[in-house]
Amino acid sequence: MKQYLKLVNFEFNRFFKLYLVLIGITILTQIIGVITTARMHVNRTNEWINEEHMTKGDIQLAPISFYDFSQSAWFMGPIALGAATLLIYVFFIWYRDWLGKNTFSYRLFMLPIARIQVYLAKAATILLYVLGLIALQLLLMPVENKILKWIVPSEFRTDLSINEITRIPNVALLIPNTLGEFVLYYAAGVGVVSIVFTAILFERSYRVKGIMYGILFCAASQLVLFAPLLVNTFVLKNYFYPTELFFMELTTGLVVAACSIWTANFLIKIK
Repeated sequence: MKQYLKLVNFEFNRFFKLYLVLIGITILTQIIGVITTARMHVNRTNEWINEEHMTKGDIQLAPISFYDFSQSAWFMGPIALGAATLLIYVFFIWYRDWLGKNTFSYRLFMLPIARIQVYLAKAATILLYVLGLIALQLLLMPVENKILKWIVPSEFRTDLSINEITRIPNVALLIPNTLGEFVLYYAAGVGVVSIVFTAILFERSYRVKGIMYGILFCAASQLVLFAPLLVNTFVLKNYFYPTELFFMELTTGLVVAACSIWTANFLIKIK
């Protein structure tokens, strides 16, 4: 276990500087964004008061809330950037080990540990990065909500609690409202990452043929992963309860992840 944790730490530190840049962009963009969004609303309100000679009580401008900010590019842009960066890194975390004259992957696989630990360490690194960005967003939202309240007068805004903010559709996709949804969403994410990792190992093991093997493996895995939802929707016409679907999806996800890890272990050891 100690050697595995050292390997996770090694993989984590290899991307950490760029990860800090990503965190900095997220914080800076969203803080500037909430200030800009709030100031624009206040300025628009003041224009109505000055140009139309209205009182605050006469203005019919819709009150602003955190919902308006959450729909803007200021909020969603950094999240999309983080998701895209980590998606690219899912591939880069493997392929960089084969880049250059002195192929680092050979030395990595010659370490005195089970080779599957290399695979698991890379998967754990991706998961830690994802959870780190989610934790950052959970810390930022109360701050941004407070900034919105500081800038916009109470009569021109609608206050939302953090619980209400997490129920906004695009926010709920990032931060599910229940533990069950959280487990399902991110277990599915781990399953998808394991599938992609194994597809990459197919390509590395068999080269041109491996690309086709990897594509077929991804297609078969996705079919198994979403089989309960597809059968329930198109064959049984929503026969199962949501709780039953949850456990079926969780089971298929574990099966797919286990098959991916077993296949990856075979490829790493043999090929």
